[in-house]
Amino acid sequence: MQKNIVVIGAGTMGNGIAHTFAQNNFKVELVDVNIESLEKAIQTISNNLDRMVIKEKISELEKKNTLRNIVKQTNIINTSKNAVLVVEAATENLDLKLQIFNDLDNYYNKSTILASNTSSISITQIASSTKRPNKVIGMHFMNPVPLMKLVEVIKGYETDLETLQFINNITHKINKIPVEVNDYPGFIANRILLPMINEAIESLHHGVSSVKSIDNIMKLGMGHPMGPLQLADFIGLDVCLSILDVMYEGFKSPKYVASPLLKNMVLAGKLGVKSKEGFYDYSNNKKAEVVSRQFQ
Repeated sequence: MQKNIVVIGAGTMGNGIAHTFAQNNFKVELVDVNIESLEKAIQTISNNLDRMVIKEKISELEKKNTLRNIVKQTNIINTSKNAVLVVEAATENLDLKLQIFNDLDNYYNKSTILASNTSSISITQIASSTKRPNKVIGMHFMNPVPLMKLVEVIKGYETDLETLQFINNITHKINKIPVEVNDYPGFIANRILLPMINEAIESLHHGVSSVKSIDNIMKLGMGHPMGPLQLADFIGLDVCLSILDVMYEGFKSPKYVASPLLKNMVLAGKLGVKSKEGFYDYSNNKKAEVVSRQFQ
């Protein structure tokens, strides 16, 4: 198997995907139009590798080799046209993804597989912007990518068996576990997870219980490692809202209508960890504290 990979987008998911492939001896070209985002991504990867060295999960040499395997690029035209796989990890916006995949299709060799890390948008619809829908597939990684084992593999309507087998194989090579699902809004992970998060937000909105109590009930009673409100902060409240909107648009079912509290928090810029405030206050990096104001 060739070992040259391109990752589009240097945000949280993109840098995590680049890190994971590079740590498993793939040559990775990380692409982002913003050079500052690229520099920040490399620093994040380096910091995460440092933590792994301290915990003795990898050696200092493995850290150096991982960083050496990553090349920063600001445009796909500077990347290798014969990349075996391109993984798109850009913002969860349909029009943006359609444009990106059209550009990828026009630049890379016809044998290159094009994958999207989308958490909710139709792979079939994304594939429609290319002339190779049989080679378009979903690879939904979980955050934080270097630690989480699951990769939700989404088959578009025209994704062929060869592409599916390749993705399953390469997922195993980066020490992840592929789980196949069909192409419906929200797939499986978010179709189940987001209504739960939304119901937790609605429960808070209606004053049923507090932030800490809701999260503790799900952690202590249901065995969840993180409560739904803190998890929403970690995902990003704007991302949660976007996924719910995609599912509502796809199914037209009221169970996917986003809570008014979620909408208001996004409008107010309270997006969770990324904005330093959501249901919890993250301005103190050592410990997340429940936000003192009332949620209503």
